[in-house]
Amino acid sequence: METIRKHDYLAFHIDDEFANKSIHDFFESFHLSRKTIHLLQQNKNYTLNGQFASISTMLKAGDWLSVKAYEHDDGMYVPGNKAPQIIFEDDYFLIVNKPCNLPVFPAHKDDTHSLSHQVSYYYHSQGYDIPVRFIHRLDDETGGLVIYVKCTFLQPLMDYLLSIKQIHRHYLALVEGNFPNYKEYVIDKPIARNRHDAKKMRVGGDKQAITRYHLMENYDGYALIECVLETGRRHQIRVHLAAIGHPLLGDALYNKHPGQLKRQALHAYLIEFIHPITKEVIRLTSPLPDDMAEYVD
Repeated sequence: METIRKHDYLAFHIDDEFANKSIHDFFESFHLSRKTIHLLQQNKNYTLNGQFASISTMLKAGDWLSVKAYEHDDGMYVPGNKAPQIIFEDDYFLIVNKPCNLPVFPAHKDDTHSLSHQVSYYYHSQGYDIPVRFIHRLDDETGGLVIYVKCTFLQPLMDYLLSIKQIHRHYLALVEGNFPNYKEYVIDKPIARNRHDAKKMRVGGDKQAITRYHLMENYDGYALIECVLETGRRHQIRVHLAAIGHPLLGDALYNKHPGQLKRQALHAYLIEFIHPITKEVIRLTSPLPDDMAEYVD
């Protein structure tokens, strides 16, 4: 679907996918909440072929539906002191490579040491007056790819795609022990909070958690594996791998003998999704950081 951005508005050139559907149907297809749709209508923040129209108006192929799709910076993250490493950018998304030992967002509002503050620095340096909004998180120690949404209109849709596993996230992990073959295995064990340690999670409870993994390479007493999450529980990969006797190297929380590595050996190395506007397959990778790469060279 062709789009044209003009200031805070995004004009959609209606094609056969949305022909004979109402404006309300169009908004719902992007998973906007009832409140958001109501405000768009109440504030007249959309036009059809240059004129405001009823939300029930039926669309035709060739129409132009212009919608307020961008918000202004809300100041949630003041600019940090450096820009992030950018892997991909267009009018809709910014995808960056998070360094290890850097939080996606700070624990305290006065702390400006986070990936989101770096993104804010970049936005301000480019003259972008938009809020900083990430789609998903990574543990502080885990490096790798993180998606930020620049177009506020698309955030509900991206949240939905993440929830139904249409945004695929793959991790590389260095774990204790070796594996007998390269088959894919599934860990299907629920995860809950550890009642005895607020920092930890445990296998148990009633919240399903599923991790798929397979061997990439065996080494002397440890292995490199690829993990794919089907659910997104806190510490999921770390808890699951520890539960099957293959804890992450360097994981001081779940590995009784973490070894020489100074952090958990986990890296978010691949993201793949279908771009909701261009319909292109976006497939991006991030190389292993140096401290993990030393173990596989």
